Amino acid sequence: MSTAGASIPGSTGQQLLERKVTLPSAVSLNLMNMIGVGPFITLPLVVAALGPGAWLGWLLGALIAVCDGLVWAELGAALPRAGGSYAFLREIYRPAADSQSAGKPGSFDAGRFLSFLYVWQLLFTAPLSVASGALGLSQYAAFLLPPLRHGFAFGALTVRGTNLLAAGACLLVVALLYRGLGAVVRTAGVLSVGVLSTLLVVIVVGLTHLQAPLVAAQLHWPARAGLLPALGAASLITTYDYWGYYNVCFLGGEVRDPGRTIPRAVLVSIALVATLYLLMNFAVVGALPTAGLLHQAGSPAGSQPTTPMAAVLMRTVFPGSVGRAASVAIAVLIIWTAFSSVVALLLGYARAPFAAAQEGNFFAPFARLHPRHGFPHVALLALGALATLFCFFDLRTVIAALVAVRIVLQYTLQQVGVIVLRVRQPRLARPFRLWLYPLPPLLALAGFAFLLFSRRGAGRELLFALVLGLSGALLFAWRERQRNTA
Repeated sequence: MSTAGASIPGSTGQQLLERKVTLPSAVSLNLMNMIGVGPFITLPLVVAALGPGAWLGWLLGALIAVCDGLVWAELGAALPRAGGSYAFLREIYRPAADSQSAGKPGSFDAGRFLSFLYVWQLLFTAPLSVASGALGLSQYAAFLLPPLRHGFAFGALTVRGTNLLAAGACLLVVALLYRGLGAVVRTAGVLSVGVLSTLLVVIVVGLTHLQAPLVAAQLHWPARAGLLPALGAASLITTYDYWGYYNVCFLGGEVRDPGRTIPRAVLVSIALVATLYLLMNFAVVGALPTAGLLHQAGSPAGSQPTTPMAAVLMRTVFPGSVGRAASVAIAVLIIWTAFSSVVALLLGYARAPFAAAQEGNFFAPFARLHPRHGFPHVALLALGALATLFCFFDLRTVIAALVAVRIVLQYTLQQVGVIVLRVRQPRLARPFRLWLYPLPPLLALAGFAFLLFSRRGAGRELLFALVLGLSGALLFAWRERQRNTA
């Protein structure tokens, strides 16, 4: 199962992906994806929703991540192919081999449709995710270089130095990934050191400067009116911060011994990050008064955070020039962290359009591999270009919609799909079987439903997901008509 150079199902067998990713590299790539700039920006928003009981939002997000992660672990071990969710949906929902309509021209293939729909929405959500990491990087860079906040108005659009820096970061990441996976895997360990170092510094500083009243406030259950909507709003943010534990599944065709490596990488990543996030919440909320934490959360609509949370912490606990130096140092570490996250995001997402195009289920140019380094360079360039473009827009208003699209058009289909696959293919080799089946997928579905419907304004986000799904369905129907009449 761990044969090097295994071909991608549905390909011609001529273009091969080498299995270079080991368990340490897989965990490093997952951590780079999970621990981006997100928690350093979103912690104040979680506190704004739940107050000192913000830990409850991080805990619920971790529980949803574990349930969802077990599904990814089983599917990734059983179907270790390039593209992750694309390969899962294609296999789970395809017509049975003994079906009378299977393979006939004009017959409906649900697996082909849903996998196409996944790649279609990925063309929008993946670059938005990449761009959000780059914009987070630029916000911390603006803390070091305030002139970056200045901008020029072009009609209704205002372009700031932060936008230009974010776009430049995306282009730099494309150039880095264009060297091939081997070079990136060697770099992953170095970048992940910065990721972990940043969180550990914040945690250690907070834990060594705890204030008894603030610690005591966290230990009380946040019982108050409107707790469920507040918990839904907070958990939506924390769930988004946890996402990335599945990054190794998108590289399934390049993982050594995938039946063992993929489940371990997914579950180890969740355990490490959940521990770090809960410690970070306890340390920061226990050391920094709520007013300091809510400084950026309470910024006027449309404005950028003026003082990053980690910098506020450093300036609060350390006096004078020491505090100023510490705030600069932590900003540099967070920029490193954000850059690492953007690298991991773009690396993983580029494999999905490639796998779809290899099977003839997406636009043919995405199936091309770089002639020298053997990676899907067309997909990388396309997603990188869109991410660079999205760096010039305000992503604040689309983050919740992005989460809704992924839950509706990807995660829900996989939770149902792991059960469908067990029923339809009971003899499929499953090197890892998720624990307490079928509870994890059912609990994950309940958790995602809670995130979508417990908050105000959920209808607008679901409408966006519906429009994107409908447009993908129409495009798929057009392509199938062209294919059947060719």
